[in-house]
Amino acid sequence: MSEAGRDDAEVSEDRSPVADNEVLEEAGEPEQPRLADDAAPVDDAGVTRGMYIASTWAWRFLVIVAAVVVIGYGIRYLSEVVVPVTVGVLLTALLVPITNGLQKLRLPRGPAAGITVIATVVLVAGLLTLVGTQIAGQFDSLSTQVGEGVQKLRELGRINFGLTDQDVTNAIKTLREQITSGGAIGQQAAAVGTTATHVVAGLFISLFCLFFFLYQGDQIWAWLVRLFPRRARDKADSSGRRAWVSLTAFVRATIVVAAVDAIGISLGAAILGLPLVSAIGILVFVGAFVPVVGALVSGVVAVLVALVAKGPIVAIVMLAVVIGVQQLEAHVLQPFLLGRAVSVHPLAVILAIATGVIIAGIVGALVAVPTAAVLNAIVNHLAGNDQDPEPPRPLPRRRPRPTPTD
Repeated sequence: MSEAGRDDAEVSEDRSPVADNEVLEEAGEPEQPRLADDAAPVDDAGVTRGMYIASTWAWRFLVIVAAVVVIGYGIRYLSEVVVPVTVGVLLTALLVPITNGLQKLRLPRGPAAGITVIATVVLVAGLLTLVGTQIAGQFDSLSTQVGEGVQKLRELGRINFGLTDQDVTNAIKTLREQITSGGAIGQQAAAVGTTATHVVAGLFISLFCLFFFLYQGDQIWAWLVRLFPRRARDKADSSGRRAWVSLTAFVRATIVVAAVDAIGISLGAAILGLPLVSAIGILVFVGAFVPVVGALVSGVVAVLVALVAKGPIVAIVMLAVVIGVQQLEAHVLQPFLLGRAVSVHPLAVILAIATGVIIAGIVGALVAVPTAAVLNAIVNHLAGNDQDPEPPRPLPRRRPRPTPTD
């Protein structure tokens, strides 16, 4: 190749696929201020080298903060759409093996995705029906036990804190007056109605997204990758595949951990003869998806049920069971199942949960930690610090060889 050809090739490689190169060439590149080797000023205004570097870092930092604030505000403003889509992605990571298995049984992709979604809805509805049936069947005995438990709490408060029955009665009366005030009831009714409407709408959006993610996930991802500039598509594709591997591993491991927690605590509650064993198990299973906070809330509920139904001795035993199961989960199951590929620092977990609660409440707390795990995997991959530098690629399809013709 001649020198002119090599020069043209170098120029073509430097051309931007998105910028107007002709305008750039006509205008010329702006001259950048050169820093002296010593601490002398870089211009006539007397700006020193240190000040120039500090100001350069400062304005770039402000731009990054502004971008993060704008993105966070947009996510919060569109949380009624962003959160259901995120839930759909998490369900897809969990259920895509079922769809792939049905497709291997000679079932088309569309019907396989539809069967997966319908089976998921039926399973969740069955669990809710089981909980409702159990609560309805034990409502009378549970009401009596709650009354006895409240009386026991009054006695404990009188003995340990010197509270009289009149103090407890006045506190309950004040709380009742605040709740039953006209404005409070109207506001609570409106808030409950609005929340119920948002939950139903979000549920349909999640199921709709789940179906199409299972059915046409590859096509949707390919379309998203094509939105990036040509030079960034390879990195975007590899980062997305790395994030998907991390997310799939996280969701599957969390399902196993949640199932072990639910079985262990439910078994302990059944041995102690507590009511609402199935309801406690399902609550523990759902709470396991929110690290730290979910385990705390579900454990407190199990201990309160034991305190109300069986007294303080059984409640202490139930507390020991909850702590034992959660310690087994934290120190054995999670490190073994999750590993370093999806590990997130505990401080990042707490901050992610707090941010999720602020943006979208309980659902935001559910999706906060997997979102942090995905971002952690993407950042490590782009920085070249991930465990597997090259995530698995789908096998390329072999093109049939052309048959020779005479």
